[in-house]
Amino acid sequence: QTSFYGRFRHFLDIIDPRTLFVTESRLKEAVQLLEDYKHGTLPPGVTNKELWGAQKIKQAIIHPDTNETIFMPFRMSGYIPFGTPIVVGLLLPNQTLASTVFWQWLNQSHNACVNYANRNATKPSPTSKFIQGYLGAVISAVSIAVGLNVLVQRANKFTPATRLLIQRFVPFPAVASANICNVVLMRHTELEEGIDVLDSNGNIVGSSRIAAKHALLETALTRVVLPMPILVLPPIIMSILEKTSLLRSRPRMILPVQSLVCLAAFGLALPLAISLFPQMSEVST
Repeated sequence: QTSFYGRFRHFLDIIDPRTLFVTESRLKEAVQLLEDYKHGTLPPGVTNKELWGAQKIKQAIIHPDTNETIFMPFRMSGYIPFGTPIVVGLLLPNQTLASTVFWQWLNQSHNACVNYANRNATKPSPTSKFIQGYLGAVISAVSIAVGLNVLVQRANKFTPATRLLIQRFVPFPAVASANICNVVLMRHTELEEGIDVLDSNGNIVGSSRIAAKHALLETALTRVVLPMPILVLPPIIMSILEKTSLLRSRPRMILPVQSLVCLAAFGLALPLAISLFPQMSEVST
């Protein structure tokens, strides 16, 4: 966790979609194997590779605080497979008001469910706080997306082609702003109360508002970086690909190609974004 590469490798395991197909019996075997290791009762012949495989399965499926199974669509390993269709919807050209509202709402709803399913449950938070963050994110995302679309449509200086290109980039500021809004609404109390600070042995030594500010800033930055490649790269790539003779002569291929581009961008962006900062950081005293 001390190096970016180490975190990147770790999160590649966490988001590996192959863990979505792990059966209940295989999960129980993995959990039991780790329990045996913890208690020093491993059966003979168990290799390190098997232990790491069991750890990967448990981390991907079981919530570390509640020890409950996370619902498949809301696991980090399901974020890309279940989130990519939403990204494709967000980036569809010629959006109507209704479709803009729908896709922004669906995106924030999916994000809220993923955030809640993977929340830090060591300090239970009231459900009202999650609802507040969700509503704030939805309202800000929809407002910004609709507002920018209206401004672009009313801009007489742009040609129809330029207007269409600009509209393709509208989802990014809407989603990024909503993500920041969600973080602030969900965690603003931490700025007042502080968060737990641990010593080198993992013992709680107090709480710190400086640490809370540091954590909030890193979280907000990650939430801005994450949608950037997902919502900025595909419009650029598609604007180039759509000019090729292949897609000009086969317009029905545009949506499948865009889906693949979004999938690739999502697959690249997620592990990079969540690996930016270590889960545990040091603050100067």
